Amino acid sequence: MTAGPVAVAAVRSVADVATPSASRYLQQLCKHLAHKLPVTFDERAGAVDFPIGPCRLAAGEDVLRITLAAADETEMAQLQDVVVRHLVRFAFREELRIDWRPDTAGATGAA
Repeated sequence: MTAGPVAVAAVRSVADVATPSASRYLQQLCKHLAHKLPVTFDERAGAVDFPIGPCRLAAGEDVLRITLAAADETEMAQLQDVVVRHLVRFAFREELRIDWRPDTAGATGAA
């Protein structure tokens, strides 16, 4: 399935998720979504191109940074929901705290 063109992002959001399993969760999320979406990843960085906006992932030593971009607040809420639901499913052994904040700097996802 090929994604259509992504609209220019007007809304950006970022979350730093504290976890000793950042790389593992990044890879699980990317592998899972690769069945339906364009995805690239390695142990430290990942990119998922959702039809409503890009998701960039960066695994640090004890943190997974998730950076999202969307055309508007409604699509941002949808994107956040999809990413969180999948991530929580993979991290069922630990309770993740995912606090989204505006990404006014336009971060590239570096952790």
